[in-house]
Amino acid sequence: MEQAQAKAGKNKPERKPYLTKRILISASKQGFKKAAEETMQIMGYNVIAKDGWVVKIFPDGSIENISQLETENSQNDFTLD
Repeated sequence: MEQAQAKAGKNKPERKPYLTKRILISASKQGFKKAAEETMQIMGYNVIAKDGWVVKIFPDGSIENISQLETENSQNDFTLD
């Protein structure tokens, strides 16, 4: 009987961890939020891209524009190696 149980255990598919898009998005959001909070405490501001600008965001919610991002309206196809 033990041999039958041992064989049955070998034939069971092993459950492997999987990563879904939803899990990845959730983990990324949590990680970015935590990193932003820590950076705000250490540096006193965060630097992000927002509405075509690189900006500093301060704890009181004020925003300082650093540099406008350049947009490229290229129709060229490209390949990343």
